[in-house]
Amino acid sequence: MSVSKRNKQLLILITISCLVLLLWYIPALGIVRYPFMLLGTWFHEMGHGLTSIVVGAHFDRLEIFANGSGIAYTTYYSDAWVPIHIGRALVAAGGLLGPAIAGGILVILSSKPNSARWGMRFLLVVMITSILLYVRSTTGVWVLLIISILLGLVSFVKNKKLTQLTLLFLGIQSTLSTYLQLDYLFTGEFVMEGKLMKSDTQNIAESLSGSYWMWGVVIIIISAFILWRSYRYYLIHSE
Repeated sequence: MSVSKRNKQLLILITISCLVLLLWYIPALGIVRYPFMLLGTWFHEMGHGLTSIVVGAHFDRLEIFANGSGIAYTTYYSDAWVPIHIGRALVAAGGLLGPAIAGGILVILSSKPNSARWGMRFLLVVMITSILLYVRSTTGVWVLLIISILLGLVSFVKNKKLTQLTLLFLGIQSTLSTYLQLDYLFTGEFVMEGKLMKSDTQNIAESLSGSYWMWGVVIIIISAFILWRSYRYYLIHSE
């Protein structure tokens, strides 16, 4: 890739990253930010759910609430192939790293027209499948349905650059979401729907060792590595 083209791709990355930050921090853009906030919640809760399947637990359902919060319900059986304390820690970490991992994959896929098109369609399939099998809240179902329809339209439009930029925007929004909610990483307990609950980092600490803030730092480091590698791949391989 020529220097000028790489600079152009770098400018695209920086511009979209700035747009994501503006979207999150300017109050007047709340109505635009709302669906992306719920989409971030979906990535987070699906991270919990899919990790539970990997460690041998059962992914029961997930709920996304109108205020942007959500919860994934999982059941851990004694015959799971991963020891319960390790499994619970991995499931908790799966939600925290889910947006970064998913976002990194989307950024990488957005680097080429063909991979972007198929990446968009794969995301669409996963989203629809989650609606059918796992999402059990009205807000979650309707918002994800609307997003699915919009992604479906974009993926089938014969405009490769639009597909690439859309997937790149979703990927960057997802990778940066970890840093846009730092308060949650460094919280031991929080209130959701009137109930006091333990944070994911606190669950990791209780399942393994250490403190919630220590695991918050670990999550940030891992997320930063994923972000750096995906951005680097995009800059080198973008077409």
